[in-house]
Amino acid sequence: MLKYLKILLYPFSLLYGLVMWIRNRFYDKGLLTAVEFDIPTIAAGNLSVGGTGKTPHVEYLIRLLKDTFRVATLSRGYNRRTSGYILADEHSTAADIGDEPMQFHEKFPEISVCVGEERMLAIPQLLGDEPGTQVVLLDDAFQHRSIKPGMNILITDYRRRFTRDHVVPFGRLREGRKGYMRADCIIVSKCPPDLSVAEKQAIEKEISPLPHQRLFFTTLQYGALYDMITRQPVEIPASATVLLACGIARPEPLLEALKNRFSQVFLLSFPDHYYYSEKDIANIGKELNDLPGKDKIVITTEKDAVRLHLLKKELAEQNLQLAVMPVEISFLFGEADSFNNFIFDYVGRHLPVPGQ
Repeated sequence: MLKYLKILLYPFSLLYGLVMWIRNRFYDKGLLTAVEFDIPTIAAGNLSVGGTGKTPHVEYLIRLLKDTFRVATLSRGYNRRTSGYILADEHSTAADIGDEPMQFHEKFPEISVCVGEERMLAIPQLLGDEPGTQVVLLDDAFQHRSIKPGMNILITDYRRRFTRDHVVPFGRLREGRKGYMRADCIIVSKCPPDLSVAEKQAIEKEISPLPHQRLFFTTLQYGALYDMITRQPVEIPASATVLLACGIARPEPLLEALKNRFSQVFLLSFPDHYYYSEKDIANIGKELNDLPGKDKIVITTEKDAVRLHLLKKELAEQNLQLAVMPVEISFLFGEADSFNNFIFDYVGRHLPVPGQ
């Protein structure tokens, strides 16, 4: 049945793909104007509707640059309960600025984090609020062509590479595959940590990067669990029963990682960017109590944690402890230094010269 439904959706994919092709051609020909800025701007995004691991890649860029340059991030603030330009401060919540920007704000308080649907208007506002900003990281901005970034980083999931996908609603691409040509750098994310050289070469041939494009491969690395409220480390025995409660696009890699650590793991999945309710908290508690075993705990993601913080009172009333699983990315084949130099070289060449 699903197969036939997808076939029926194919004409809509063709129509949507045509609309996006025309839009992109207008930008390519200068019929639609893209704004450039005088400071280094790096866009990290994807061609698909989500689940490529973009957020840990943006965090990698933050860690890479923040000790040398004054860094800011600009996101749309997807699914937030506000609108317009907002610069995060000590009173901001996920409801104000969105879950991913809030995650950046909590983890990297030394950088500027802002949101704004109209990025071409938000950057001047950001530079007015934070005039010392030297580098702007544009989160999920690959399709937002009203800004022409100095560097475009395209991230594609190892298991769902754009080369094998189709435009929505038949597939998961937000535009045609040829959109990859705008990228300066392509990252194949969520690779197996033991990806072979032979498979790497096969993927390189499949993607066929253009002469100016760099291609890298990354894998996910899950860190030590910590308590969502106290942020203190949490020690959980391998024999424990775990309930993974999360609202992310693709929980499968995290679920697999937990199954490698613990004897019994169960999934309670919510939609991506989901805002939890009091009823959800009660349901999580009930699901945990109904699971087998003596040692039981709920684990969630950092992105979910900033949304769950809105219900700290309800969690306390349920006496429900949540452990958070952090995630970072690691470059395969010893290419971290090559990527780092690639980024530093771009930023160094495009920093404004003082006095000019």
